[in-house]
Amino acid sequence: MAAAEGQTDKVTAQSTGGSSRVLKDLFAGAAGGVAQGTLTPLIGIGACVSIQFGSFHYARRFFESQNLASRRPAALSYSQLYLSGAFAGVTNSVISGPIEHVRIRLQTQPHGAGRLYSGPLDCVRKLSAHEGVLRGLYRGEAVTILREAQAYGVWFLTFEYLMRNDVVRNKVKREDIPSWKVAAYGGLAGEALWISSYPFDVVKSKMQSDGFGPDMRYKSMRDCFAQTFKKEGVLGFWKGIGPTLLRAMPVSAGTFAVVELTMRALA
Repeated sequence: MAAAEGQTDKVTAQSTGGSSRVLKDLFAGAAGGVAQGTLTPLIGIGACVSIQFGSFHYARRFFESQNLASRRPAALSYSQLYLSGAFAGVTNSVISGPIEHVRIRLQTQPHGAGRLYSGPLDCVRKLSAHEGVLRGLYRGEAVTILREAQAYGVWFLTFEYLMRNDVVRNKVKREDIPSWKVAAYGGLAGEALWISSYPFDVVKSKMQSDGFGPDMRYKSMRDCFAQTFKKEGVLGFWKGIGPTLLRAMPVSAGTFAVVELTMRALA
């Protein structure tokens, strides 16, 4: 997820003892181990952002043409904005699923002599060799699709709602909204994204860090949800949310600010 890309602190918290454990590891000088796998999402983040916004605007134009054909105002309704964002998320999941799977495997593998993967490409090869590309590399894709659809539906909807509300409230044009407000609205959208989709992300991380064959703990997405609730209760679906929300606001703010100001410059 670009503005929503999971990072090491989140995965560690979801698979260990929560946010306090993450902070202890960081301050104890475990940064070298914690940083494993960060290169993979960094490489794919540009592609993900392009897919997210490209797909959203493709869906937006589709709904605009449908509205005009039905002799309605071209502007999208809030439900159409959500569906456009959800479409962007589903499209993005095609590459975000395997990218995040590889990242999680690299981050959670043993250190030293017990290391399982020498790097991202070796990880892709070995994951695909286990049960094929779909069941190996794309493990957890079903819950990834659900997470991405919900996350980006809410992400784009929240941002557009705040921007439209500002236009109406202050009686200004969209392009006249100051950049600091654009960033603030983008940051709030990032918070809404994670709050609305975090339980899906927890289950995804558990499935993508699970073993293979006899070492597999979760038979399916539904089984993972059931086991998590049975062992950890409702709070188990929110483990690691603190660091995630702290990171989400500046990342999402920067993403929307750059995109919005770039579109204004190109207009």
